[in-house]
Order: sequence, then structure tokens, then C-alpha cells
Amino acid sequence: MNDCVVILAGGQGSRLRPYTTVLPKPLMPVGDVPILEVLVKQLRSLGLKRLIFATNYRDGLLRSYFGTGQTLGVDITYCKENRRLGTVGPLHLIADELPQSFLVLNGDILTDLNYRALLDEHKQSGELLTLGTFRRKLKIKDGVLDLDDAGRVAAFREKPTLPLTISLGAYAMDRGILDLIPPDVPYGMDELVLSMLERNLPVNTYHHDGLWLDIGTPGDLEKANELFASKKRTFLGINAVTLLHSNSDEPQNECTQPLQGVVI
Repeated sequence: MNDCVVILAGGQGSRLRPYTTVLPKPLMPVGDVPILEVLVKQLRSLGLKRLIFATNYRDGLLRSYFGTGQTLGVDITYCKENRRLGTVGPLHLIADELPQSFLVLNGDILTDLNYRALLDEHKQSGELLTLGTFRRKLKIKDGVLDLDDAGRVAAFREKPTLPLTISLGAYAMDRGILDLIPPDVPYGMDELVLSMLERNLPVNTYHHDGLWLDIGTPGDLEKANELFASKKRTFLGINAVTLLHSNSDEPQNECTQPLQGVVI
């Protein structure tokens, strides 16, 4: 099989309300482009053109907007969860469609991560799972105390900035990971990683030093719009195509067949 990318596009985006009462989170615009369309164009530029959208909330709007992906030069199929299954729970629904190694991406991040490099690094590692990581600094607004064993103050730091390594919402996996994910129940990436650590299974990482934002809150969305406006060529490339604006007929609700969009 060709390289495959599973895009998680089913979340309700509750922290972005009231915007997401109308639009699903992956269709929230950064500049004049939905965040998920930015991701699709990035993947296409890297030769990653076989995409599976795992959907749930406002599934019809996503199908109507993207259709089969032909206008964007990619091949999109859809798999709708009957209930929310978390980050990795949906993988069992599309198990027959997955190659040996594949990517799983959140559909609501703005980054210039090289997804092809992440996948290639994962293949070379020989591990079941590789997490894309990003370093960020957390500003603490209070004074922080370090205590000794007797409960006395050993050190005091006024409003320190703490360096953290975070998961940026991009993962590379091998098919064997399905054996660690219970079927037909909600299951998150946090649960998967903790389970692997408990079993002494290694979890590989791929660090990204470039741009990254999670579109989680109205404030994050505002920052993403500012970043996109100043770095549009970085995110889309000089020859970015125009926005997709064609709809077509209602599709079959299947995980394995190309779909044509939906009328809602």
C-alpha cells in the first residue's frame, strides 16, 4: 500500500465555542483557509496523498467541503465513528486500510513540521510508535517553592519559566500497535503511551524545532491567524492553490470507498 495518513477530525471543539456550534473545529479558518485544508496541502506537497478522515461531529460539513479530495490533488476517504472513540480508538475501524507504517495527525494544529521526515524516522526506528514532540516554555504566575524533607523552604523561584517537552499531535505508528488498543471503546493517546510504558515497550520521539500552535481556544485561534498571516508561504508554499469551494452529491457512509461529498 501507499503511505497513508489518518486525520482525526471528529472532535467537538468545546473550548472553541461558540464558533464550533456552527463549524467543526477542523474547518475553523486561519486567514482565509480552514486549518484542515492547510494540513491537506502540506501533506500533498510531501507526496502524502492517501488520507483517511476519522469523523464524528458535523461529519456532513467536512464531507461536503472536501469531497474525495480530487480538487486538492489528494485521495480522501472517510470513516465516521458512531460514538467518540478518542485519539487511537478509531484505528480499529480502518484496520484493513492501514499499511505497515502510517501517520495519525490531529486535524487542528498549525505547524511547519515535515510529516514525511517524521514517517521516515519512524520507519528507520523499528518501533511501534513515534511521537512528534515540541519544546515550549510554561510561565508560572506565582512564586514556586522547593521544600526539603522536613517541609522547610530550600529554594524560592519568583514566577519561573519552566521548559517542557510536549506531544504536538502528530504520531507515526506500525500496524502492531493495534494489538495494544482495545476495540470498540474510547481510547486515548495518553492511555496508549502509559500502557506501553507499563509493559516496558519503547516509545520513540521525533523533535520539531519549527513552528507549532494548537487551535484549542479563541485565544489560540487568534494567535494562529496572526502567525498564518505572517508565515503564509511557509505553511502553504508560494504556489498554494485557491480555496476549495465545490460540493457534490451525498456519499456512501463507508470507510473504504472514495466519497463525493454530502448534502446537509
